[in-house]
Amino acid sequence: MQAFTTHEGSAAPLDRANVDTDQIIPKQYLKSIKRTGFGDYLFDAWRFTDAGSMGMTPNERSLNREFALNQPQYQGASILLARDNFGCGSSREHAVWALQEYGFRAVIAPSFADIFFGNCFKNGVLPIALSPESVDELFAQVAQGLQLRIDLEQQTVAIVGAERVFKFSVDPALKQKMLSGMDDIDLTLAERGMIEAFEQQHRSRQPWLFRDG
Repeated sequence: MQAFTTHEGSAAPLDRANVDTDQIIPKQYLKSIKRTGFGDYLFDAWRFTDAGSMGMTPNERSLNREFALNQPQYQGASILLARDNFGCGSSREHAVWALQEYGFRAVIAPSFADIFFGNCFKNGVLPIALSPESVDELFAQVAQGLQLRIDLEQQTVAIVGAERVFKFSVDPALKQKMLSGMDDIDLTLAERGMIEAFEQQHRSRQPWLFRDG
């Protein structure tokens, strides 16, 4: 996965609490286990006024001009501002894939659903939990254009051009995964030598368990 060290980008608001994974990526698009092909359907029921289907592009759809992500000032945003309990509902990893492919590198909210929170760290999207008051402060400024700089090593979110910095907490093991860009599979493969040595030792001690052919 893509490593996350620092990131500077503009923010877009999603001023709704309890956004669930079916709202992030509806169930009718969950027809692949590849990690690509989902960004076009992010927040599908809110971004579009018509019913879409897999394979349709946004250019073929009717946009909901009132939805924040369709407004000109939020085009190219890479940081999503959200409210409490973001990512609740089913455990579909596709929700994070859709956010990532759309272009979001981080989501800032007061709280996250546990499984979604973990899926973010497995796929290179940084979930940042700030206090409700801090999130309110960011929402109050986002309409005027809000540029943020996130530093994972220092665990800070700074408003670019202002002397305002927010600190956030992160589990040390999850932090290291993001900094290194190594997911669970990468971490396992990093121990390949030890795994192969164990298998060879196990085979020599109990050869009857390994009948070739």
